[in-house]
Amino acid sequence: MTKVIRLEHFIERAHIKFRDFDGAQELKVYGVSNTEGITRTAHRKSDDLSNYLVIQPGSLAYNPYRVNVGSIGLTPEGVHGLVSPAYVVFRAKEQKLVPEVLLDFLKSSEGLRQINKLARGTVRKALRFDDLCDIEFPAIPYGRQLEILEHKRGFNRQHGKLLSEISHQELLLTKLKQAILQEAIQGKLTADWRATNPDVEPASQLLRRIQAEKARLIAEKKIRKEKPLPEISLEEVPFEIPKEWEWCRLGGITIHSLGKMLDKGKNRGEMKPYLRNLNVQWFKVNVDDLKEMPFEEDELEKYTVERGDVVICEGGYPGQAAIWNRDEPIMFQKALHRVRFILRAFDSRLFVYYLKLADAAGFLQKHFTGAAIRHFTGQSLHRFTIPLPPLAEQAVIVERVEALMATCQALEVEIERARSHATHLLQAVLREAFNPTA
Repeated sequence: MTKVIRLEHFIERAHIKFRDFDGAQELKVYGVSNTEGITRTAHRKSDDLSNYLVIQPGSLAYNPYRVNVGSIGLTPEGVHGLVSPAYVVFRAKEQKLVPEVLLDFLKSSEGLRQINKLARGTVRKALRFDDLCDIEFPAIPYGRQLEILEHKRGFNRQHGKLLSEISHQELLLTKLKQAILQEAIQGKLTADWRATNPDVEPASQLLRRIQAEKARLIAEKKIRKEKPLPEISLEEVPFEIPKEWEWCRLGGITIHSLGKMLDKGKNRGEMKPYLRNLNVQWFKVNVDDLKEMPFEEDELEKYTVERGDVVICEGGYPGQAAIWNRDEPIMFQKALHRVRFILRAFDSRLFVYYLKLADAAGFLQKHFTGAAIRHFTGQSLHRFTIPLPPLAEQAVIVERVEALMATCQALEVEIERARSHATHLLQAVLREAFNPTA
């Protein structure tokens, strides 16, 4: 069994208040993060820093209430600063304990286990310095600690290269997905299909059928007549499309509605769950946290989302969109737009692909209004230009995109597996260091 020694033999408190510090007077305030360690912060409890504690190179600091989740850090070389007076600041005794090795131990699974065991309190547990002193540290000779440190530094260099390569692969995959959408929306992904299917109905005829259907719905008073949309200028066309396709404005081919204003206690109508912008993510509608409000009978049609409808965030994350793919309808709030394509003549999946591409490429944002708070308003949505492929080609585009995206998803799983493996390697190095065989 590995011999252990209490930390009180290896550490000493470094409780120096700023008012008693005989050194530089311009010291910055730092905090402690469980991921970044000692880090600059703008947060301070008081403008009077006299009671703040001084940290110097080699000293360790932690928040007594968050050290149980690894919020402890080692002050780097060249850093002199201040931390909150609520923190604990201490040092490793020279020739007794290597500070970097101590930090790794306290952030290891065994260190955190002991921290959680020794922390005191009922509502919020805190680890005082006296409690820290009771932690049992493996009796590793100082020379062996230096070897552990050098071994870990060598591993960190390799680990850093591995993580850098993983991040590079993630970046390439992101670019690949964007390129897939770009090729799809520009018609390049189906150029071979068009060559072998020259007789399909062009988008111009599809557009005429949509316009006729819209005129019928207006005549039957099922939708309101709107102001004519302006002609599409050359400046509004971000790229070239095949000759069989057509540029059109979204308002010309959709039935659009903005959701219902929040009903503040009027208690009218039947209580129903509804979607908020918080429920909408790219390509996905989250229904885990739905609110309810009353809807009257004559509001149901206007504020109902049906299968195949697209919901788009007006604010929050403007432009973010997903498709409602459930059979049961649901209501929606004013923070969302509902877009329903007339004659279902535009595949909703293809439209969300285009919005995502426009967002990534940066040309969706020019349609937003507002300065501090950005919105994708109904007017902007109506004027938004989209490429309309022939109906038969839309199905082929979506099929090919989904196949390619499935491959990308498989690559994402492999990348995440590699990242997890890299993390486990680092944990294994620490376990080997602090749990040597007897």
